Amino acid sequence: MAEAASLGPGRHEARERALGLLYEGEVRELTGPELLAGLPIAPHAYVVAAIRGIDIDRSTIDDLIERNLEGWTVARLPSVDRAILRLAVWELVAQPDVPAPVVIDEAVELAKEYSTERSSSFVNGVLDAVARQVRDLG
Repeated sequence: MAEAASLGPGRHEARERALGLLYEGEVRELTGPELLAGLPIAPHAYVVAAIRGIDIDRSTIDDLIERNLEGWTVARLPSVDRAILRLAVWELVAQPDVPAPVVIDEAVELAKEYSTERSSSFVNGVLDAVARQVRDLG
């Protein structure tokens, strides 16, 4: 997986920016490098690491998500939920210094803010299952 990046101050804002770029990349059908190259100002190092890491490891990330969906595929998920899950799964795998509950809480907050009313509990359930697998939480 991609190299870890320090979040430092503004962690939530960096995640929001990464989420927005992931969504934009999907809508515009751009790869991570294409998306980053088109930005007038380079984003926070975390955002760059997330976009690149998700682009490089998308099949592994999507597989982890899909193994924890019941009756769904990653392709059928709403775009925002898919982006939130990809970001959080990347972070669970590539950012072991960030506690799993923090990753999950942040993803749930993003779902509450940017997706449907029911998405936050859905995101929580999927990420809890993924975290148990990749973080050896039992």
